[in-house]
Amino acid sequence: MIAYTVAVFTQSLVQAIGLLQSFESDVLEIVALSLRVSLTAVTIATLIGLPLGALVAVARFPGRSAAVVLLNTFMGLPAVIVGVTVYLLLSRSGPLGSLGLLFTPSAMIVAQTCLTLPLIAALARQTVEDAWRQHGETLRSLRVPMAARVRVLLWDCRFSLVAVVLAGLGRAISEVGAVMIVGGNIDRATRVMTTAIALEISKGDMALSIALGIVLMSLVLALNILASGVRAAAMLRHG
Repeated sequence: MIAYTVAVFTQSLVQAIGLLQSFESDVLEIVALSLRVSLTAVTIATLIGLPLGALVAVARFPGRSAAVVLLNTFMGLPAVIVGVTVYLLLSRSGPLGSLGLLFTPSAMIVAQTCLTLPLIAALARQTVEDAWRQHGETLRSLRVPMAARVRVLLWDCRFSLVAVVLAGLGRAISEVGAVMIVGGNIDRATRVMTTAIALEISKGDMALSIALGIVLMSLVLALNILASGVRAAAMLRHG
């Protein structure tokens, strides 16, 4: 039994490597859609999350502690909850059903944005708050306006914030639950790497699953290496 399992896995691995070497169109299409959806979602989340996190770090307002707790709580928001919520909003009977976005890449972008935005905002808030402790007194004494404070601190923390954005991209590209719910895993329409792997495993197509798994792991590894390099550069700069 063990020998048979090893033989099947070895054969599937050889077939998977063949798919990657031949640049199989199915693999390329799935990978391209995955990157387009995740990069778009993380770009939107970054444009909103970085200023939001910095503002919460710098501003002092009633309920700030609750806002910090809320950000930290939503940072670990379950993907399935996000998927169900976005599904209900975009379904025909939902408030945004008239837009016709359900089971499209746009719906997947919305779901991944909702997942990554709290993560980016919460990590940015912590990063900028650390910088605010160092430079806050100076900025206050110069009477720098709030918007300018946010811009100055975001620029000062830019290397660390790149690592934050990469962490958001890592979460987005490896997510399966939410995009499966709102995208429907439709062939040549909304099928991304994670949903394709889940589907092909259930169908018994180990070769395509392994090929996509290799690509996904390579991307996640590359993101982690890049994030480590950025963090090291930031430490050298501040050291």
